[in-house]
Amino acid sequence: MSQDTYAIEVAGVKRQLRLFEVKPGIKIAILNILGDAEFVNAASKALAKKLKDKAIDVLVTAEAKSIPLAHALSTDMKLPYVVLRKSYKPYMGDALQSETLSITTGKPQTLFLDEKDRRMVKGKRIALIDDVISTGSTLQGMRLIMNKAGANIVVEAAIFTEGDRAQWHDIIALGHLPVWIDDKK
Repeated sequence: MSQDTYAIEVAGVKRQLRLFEVKPGIKIAILNILGDAEFVNAASKALAKKLKDKAIDVLVTAEAKSIPLAHALSTDMKLPYVVLRKSYKPYMGDALQSETLSITTGKPQTLFLDEKDRRMVKGKRIALIDDVISTGSTLQGMRLIMNKAGANIVVEAAIFTEGDRAQWHDIIALGHLPVWIDDKK
């Protein structure tokens, strides 16, 4: 399929997502919410409605593209949020870590939970938040860290799921993105 963009709409806000080849013959639509306050605010309000009946104490996301969503959800839902970092800094103290594989870079990446944030999530009901859940590797990394920290994951949510829909039946999402596979490999 030779599309350059893919049209989406979330809570009345429309965008054209650029298609990006992640592997030869395989393209995905790239959602980059950084700097798009209109889209982030609309997505946050719509996702907050879907999460309102869940018993959540803390929102948790991974660095970096989903940080604006976590911040907006934190404001809309009046909940604290924690960001799992992709690099360790000395001020993070006794941080927990787990490794994931990024679909956009194709390389392993490590997620870190800051020592101060360990105290915030221990024994708490957690919502894992992401912009797009595709392979599930970042989600798995977040789960591993939350389990190590003694947190209780009660829900996993994203703006979009991507790829095999059957795989994402437990994810609360606002929509689903297809994956384009070139038949001429």
